[in-house]
Amino acid sequence: MIKGKDLEELKVPKVTEIRAKLYEALGKSYAAGKKDSELKPLVGKLAVSANPTEVLEQVDIPEEVRENFKAAAEELEKFRSGRIVYSERKEKAPWKLWGTEKVEARALEQMDEAASLPISVGGALMPDAHQGYGLPIGGVLATKNAVIPYAVGVDIACRMRISILDIPYEEFEKDRRKFGAALLDETRFGVGVTFEPGKRTHKVMEDPLWRKPGVVKENFKRAASQLGTSGHGNHFVEFGKLTMENDVDEPTLKIKAGIYTALLSHSGSRGLGLHVANHFSELAQQLHPELPEKLKRLAWLELDSQEGKDYWEAMELCGKYAEANHELIHESVIGALGCGVLGFVENHHNFAWKEMYDGEELIVHRKGATPAGKGKLGVVPGSMGSPGFIVRGKGNAESFNSCSHGAGRVMSRAAAFRTLKHADMKKILKEQGISLIGGTLDESPEVYKDINKVIDGQRDLVDVLAKFEPKLVRMAAEGNQWGNKKKKKKKPENKGDGDVCM
Repeated sequence: MIKGKDLEELKVPKVTEIRAKLYEALGKSYAAGKKDSELKPLVGKLAVSANPTEVLEQVDIPEEVRENFKAAAEELEKFRSGRIVYSERKEKAPWKLWGTEKVEARALEQMDEAASLPISVGGALMPDAHQGYGLPIGGVLATKNAVIPYAVGVDIACRMRISILDIPYEEFEKDRRKFGAALLDETRFGVGVTFEPGKRTHKVMEDPLWRKPGVVKENFKRAASQLGTSGHGNHFVEFGKLTMENDVDEPTLKIKAGIYTALLSHSGSRGLGLHVANHFSELAQQLHPELPEKLKRLAWLELDSQEGKDYWEAMELCGKYAEANHELIHESVIGALGCGVLGFVENHHNFAWKEMYDGEELIVHRKGATPAGKGKLGVVPGSMGSPGFIVRGKGNAESFNSCSHGAGRVMSRAAAFRTLKHADMKKILKEQGISLIGGTLDESPEVYKDINKVIDGQRDLVDVLAKFEPKLVRMAAEGNQWGNKKKKKKKPENKGDGDVCM
């Protein structure tokens, strides 16, 4: 007898009305002596069809079975009515590549696949590009009236924030241990890691959307417990040397040329973003069963549909939540040091925005790409062993006002663990005067492109305002090299939901 798990395998949408009609049809068919071997193929065809009622009329089945499934087919049809249906286009949407330094062939293929969607208007591939899920990392895709959950990514609103401190850089170098203790005491890293209950609070948790039934409400407790924490993978909080070549006069950054101590963080919306992304991507795939297998992860939600509206508001809440996480990280670490802030810069790089181009509103997805509208400030990091930069956008419309979000990988995580050595990673860091708390081989400087070449490959997209050199880095998988002597207990790195910048 067909049960819930069978409906999952047959890709039947998780919609109460649809499943109720299907169970009713199955019950009547079983009562008439029909078997699973006859009914499963029918349910499977209806579930993935763009025109279920038409399919029901065409399949070779007894008339009584056809009648039994009529209401279910109509419910499926209603679920998909008014949607943009995939069909092969004569010409793909245009897109442009920036930088050719070690761009993976698969990343180019993925960008080309995204350009084949009927909703696509144009795109760009940044110089840090590499393979991702659906849209490549470093991919920018502009669509019309539709949003693609996996073109935003699973770590929704993954974000950068840099704060320039009023502590002279010489003071940092004299007593790194004090800064390391602040990182150990005031940050948490790892999959599903949390602070003690009530340790971190923020007004973002008062947003009324948390009370709306659905995936956001289901993740309220998880999100509240993970406030102010960082994930694993390439997420970090670090101190470093910031060199400002010229005076800068911007709303959040009014600062003279010189050398400063700065605090830089990289993380996103934690388990919340992962669950929101997976929920809506699965829903999008159910709505577009006609997509070829290679395009499944590029399934979209029309913005004027209820599902599209629900995703958009959930995505925006993830953005507010990620912003709150960085705010708490910086407030806590800087508060522990007892210093002040001279200015800051922050930006998302896994998000979708509504923007105007040639008088038309488009949805611009930046998956591992930084907004670089004219005059807009952003942060482009390197790796634990290479510099990052504060940049100002030039507003290049060909890139849909975007630039890279980092250096970009040249080696997979599996390959890094298989071929690299800890001794080599430590040597690279030691030679550059960098202290590491935690960190793993798959984040060694060797797995990344040369950030200087990446920046050079996008000089028509951004101007560089400042250079940040990491000197004290904290990442997941904490080791013992930076223990706080006053505290013998190690902070636990809890297990839980995955969240890596995708």
